[in-house]
Amino acid sequence: FAEALAAHEEHDTLEIARTELCLGRRLRELGEPAAARDVLQRALERFNGLGAAHWAAQARRELLAAGARPARTASDPVMSLTPQELQVALAVAEGSTNSEVAASLFISPKTVEFHLSHVYRKLGIRSRTELARLIAAHR
Repeated sequence: FAEALAAHEEHDTLEIARTELCLGRRLRELGEPAAARDVLQRALERFNGLGAAHWAAQARRELLAAGARPARTASDPVMSLTPQELQVALAVAEGSTNSEVAASLFISPKTVEFHLSHVYRKLGIRSRTELARLIAAHR
């Protein structure tokens, strides 16, 4: 990633931000959330500066997954979810069963139910269908 960042010309902000997004995701996967948050925050700022909403949304999701605590706002209830709740919500919105979500996140099905009940309450919804619609609209 360092070589890729060095290879990008300074004026190619989108490619720099995309590389930072990939680097942040990898750092998070390697168990380095603090380093991931720093890189992902830089990527988010670059994407926002470019008006790249789709890429900014991905950076925000990675920041949440890395444990960033965003400002809680009424205008975006999805941002009020904890990183674990967000991961559960995204998996359920894609059509996974509770057992499949549990297996992919290495947690128990009961823990998935626990997080899912909080997701429903925070988002003011009552079903998986509503959750899928809300997540699709948020992306």
